Amino acid sequence: MWREISGRETGQTRPSSFHNRVKSNRTASLQLSNHKDIVSPHRGSINSLQVDLTEGRYLLSAASDASAAVFDIQRATDFQGGGGGIIAKHRCLFSVDKHHETGHKYAVSSAIWYPVDTGLFVTGSYDHYIKVWDTNSTQVVMNFKMPAKVYRTAMSPVATSHMLIAAGTEDVQVRLCDISSGAFAHTLSGHRVMFGVGDGGELMILVTADGVMTVEWSTSNEWVLVTGGCDGAIRFWDIRRAGCYLVLDQSKSQLGRRPPILPRSVLNKCSSSKALSVGQSVAPKSRVQQKRNAAGNGIKQAPASRAPTKGPQKQRLHPGMLSIQDRATAHYGAVTGLKVTDDGMYLLSAGSDSRIRLWDCESGHNTLVNFETVRLQTSKPIQLATTDDSILAFVPCMTAVKAFDIWSGKNLLTFRGHYESVNCCWFSSKDQELYTGGNDRQILVWSPSRLISDEMDTGPTGDRDNWSD
Repeated sequence: MWREISGRETGQTRPSSFHNRVKSNRTASLQLSNHKDIVSPHRGSINSLQVDLTEGRYLLSAASDASAAVFDIQRATDFQGGGGGIIAKHRCLFSVDKHHETGHKYAVSSAIWYPVDTGLFVTGSYDHYIKVWDTNSTQVVMNFKMPAKVYRTAMSPVATSHMLIAAGTEDVQVRLCDISSGAFAHTLSGHRVMFGVGDGGELMILVTADGVMTVEWSTSNEWVLVTGGCDGAIRFWDIRRAGCYLVLDQSKSQLGRRPPILPRSVLNKCSSSKALSVGQSVAPKSRVQQKRNAAGNGIKQAPASRAPTKGPQKQRLHPGMLSIQDRATAHYGAVTGLKVTDDGMYLLSAGSDSRIRLWDCESGHNTLVNFETVRLQTSKPIQLATTDDSILAFVPCMTAVKAFDIWSGKNLLTFRGHYESVNCCWFSSKDQELYTGGNDRQILVWSPSRLISDEMDTGPTGDRDNWSD
């Protein structure tokens, strides 16, 4: 650490590089915190965790006892002395449960902050309701009645033109709730319910749960929504149009990362081809146009994460159309978790087939990153997390949380502390801390082993003498 500080002082290390190295070192040294403790008021399994995106200060949790709670993770409520030092206790600022006059009656499956302000938060429950809460008054300001159990809710972190809540429910249709109008803005149809024929000829449901288990907004386009269903499909939607424009197929793959940018010589050659094509027939013009697009010169093609606005490469499929492309699957089973990287270029998915896959959002291809074999929950959705530099992915794996290198798939860290299955995790990029919640009703904090301020106070051992205080 002191070597990096010395390099920064002499100008050998750039500020951005120094900042990234410090954050990477802190993340690599995560362990169960011995100086910070979240006192959970919940009497049921923790289903959802999120730190607000504006201040990075308030932690929102949801549990199966129909309760939701808010914690201040920057300022402790009290302190407790221990053998290893003082432990900061963080008790909830407030909680709402089934005894609240307008609270949920059954398990709260999802709780999210309003992206641009901590004055509102949204909860979704198995009682078929999505509620919008005023944080200051702890009162419900808006209700949305859903047709089935609510598995997951999401709001776009980059939206400036809409205030939509995407809801994944036990119903196969995805609904978008508009906070500004208090009504449903869209209904997205495309996911299917899979049936089989039993021995007696009656219909038999093959999956343990129906509907859409997880929803996730793109982090680079406010109009793009990604959904994962119990039919094993991951669909990309442009909410301004009807039908999904991309269905991920695990059989379509690509090796490595994105293709490199072509050299300038190729671009010049394409420019000369354009000049020679002036005055020719329409057919040669179309061929030259294809060369220009392939070389990256001329009209820029819209990536998959950014929905195409004009002239898409392939015909858009209506949700009612039955085709091979529309029936593609990303997992052999239900899709239980989705996470888009902060740059919006890649999508991480987890399924009930105990597989983790990394997808290229532009091409829709499977990157074939071989993640180490894990055991995942199959009966309920799980919440994934990634670091802000898209280097590590945190995945709840039964009673542990494993950190994987996104590009190699290797398991770098394993966090064991819960007594029962872990359902959710959230990584705070501000403090480089990991928060996890599980069926044991506990919220655990994983902090860097040693704070930078402590290292700077201690200083290098070579500069100290017997007279130092």
